[in-house]
Amino acid sequence: MKGNQLTVRGMVIGVIGSVIITCSSMFIALKLSSLPWPIMFVALFSMLALKALGKTNLNEINVTHTAMSAGAMVAGGMAFTIPGIYILNPDAQVTTWQLLVIALAGVTLGLIFTALIRKYFVETKELPYAMGQAAAETLQIGDEGGKKAGMLFSAMGLAGIFAVLRDWFCKIPVTWFSDKMLKYGSYGGLYISPMLVAIGYIVGPIFIGVWFLGALIGDVGILIVGQKLDFWNLTEAASIKQSLGIGMMVGTGVGILVKGILPKAKEIFGGIFSKDRIGDSIIAMRWAPIAMVLFAAILTTVCKMGVVASFITILGVWLATSMSAQCVGQSGVNPMEIFGIIVLLAAKAVTSIGQTEAFFVAAVVAVACGLVGDVMNDFKEGYILKTNAKAQWIAEAIGGVCGAFVSVFVLSFILKAYGTGAFGGELFPAAQASAVAAMVGGISNVPVFWAGLIIAALLYCVNFPVMTLGLGIYLPFYMSATAFIGGALRFVTDKFFPSFEKEAKGQIIASGVLGGEAIVGVVIAIIIALKAIS
Repeated sequence: MKGNQLTVRGMVIGVIGSVIITCSSMFIALKLSSLPWPIMFVALFSMLALKALGKTNLNEINVTHTAMSAGAMVAGGMAFTIPGIYILNPDAQVTTWQLLVIALAGVTLGLIFTALIRKYFVETKELPYAMGQAAAETLQIGDEGGKKAGMLFSAMGLAGIFAVLRDWFCKIPVTWFSDKMLKYGSYGGLYISPMLVAIGYIVGPIFIGVWFLGALIGDVGILIVGQKLDFWNLTEAASIKQSLGIGMMVGTGVGILVKGILPKAKEIFGGIFSKDRIGDSIIAMRWAPIAMVLFAAILTTVCKMGVVASFITILGVWLATSMSAQCVGQSGVNPMEIFGIIVLLAAKAVTSIGQTEAFFVAAVVAVACGLVGDVMNDFKEGYILKTNAKAQWIAEAIGGVCGAFVSVFVLSFILKAYGTGAFGGELFPAAQASAVAAMVGGISNVPVFWAGLIIAALLYCVNFPVMTLGLGIYLPFYMSATAFIGGALRFVTDKFFPSFEKEAKGQIIASGVLGGEAIVGVVIAIIIALKAIS
């Protein structure tokens, strides 16, 4: 059933939802240094809102919630980078116009590259995109009703209750750590998150197994064994782990370009140069080069980034959005600030750039990657539901631009209300922005970084899922261990209980669990935002 997809009422609901989700996402990202995926919440909200207005269909719901969720990750990209300016220099002068240019540049570049690479990552590579799969499953089963719907919403309810007890009433710990691993600088333990277990289940044992292998290499191999054998001290071990993880993610990006995108350049980028054919692009893109040059000029003049840094930022987004699409597709994780750091370091390597301007580079990239990572899940859902990709892209544009304005407004409000000293402290810890601030000085172990880059590029070219390997090395062990539980459960059900998965019971339960915790996370974020505003 296709029916009407891009509708006026849908976009009105989408814009209203985008404002709410963007506001809450900005506050939760700064306050709790996390950002819940909004896709499940907005999918159900859109379904309920549209059904309340009369006859609707799954594609209209999908297009509507694409607009609604787009702003969330724009807020995340800004929240995970810009506060670092004030953490390093509370007296830094940044205008509202500069913030708006940064946000809109990131959104525009994200829109361009989403249109160009959607088909490659969603259809050609057929990456899992766990969130998109779960959202499609939820809408289909919720619309059909019956026993499957009962199973889905029961799992959703139980996961939601668990999340409320953990995050609101603090009756369940968020994490558990091993003291023996902690003394070696490893956050060894578990993230007590049913949602992350569900992501591991949906993504499957191969990608998750490689992710966990990376965690073993980073934490057990480098941090623990390396120190036990006196190869290096804690500081050196942490530096090697971080540099290797980042290097492998960059190397994956290089591999994606060399093996995947450049050989298909005509199909992927044909829309930019051809008047008659648009290749794989969602829409005709002959305006894209003009937009890129225009934003490079604006970044140079308004944000004072310099010509070279501005163009490196534009080109860097090309690489970074491909990395984001791959990473989200394989793991359900989108470390947008890391991709921002990568391009920031590239800019610093080839040109002189001020401290504030360095954060601007990271912010543009993080916003673009946040938008691409989120919306690729929506496109995966749309691919499953047979939604018109052009309608989704237009909705993404509307929601993304709305999110840019709202995120800048909220950030400016916080700065005026609490001052620059609030960032990095108890009120707004902004952990990701602090990490960006720590990396402004450059890669701590350059030889290891380059080794990781080369190894990853080679491994990608032989079809090894090296992005998740680098992610496992870089991320804290407790996240990898929890996701591994989900992947192991999927392996067990596929191996010993094939009928269970043949009937998609595992996928349904996992989708419900994922949705329950994700929805509660967004609701709590909205409540926190409302309290902060009041």
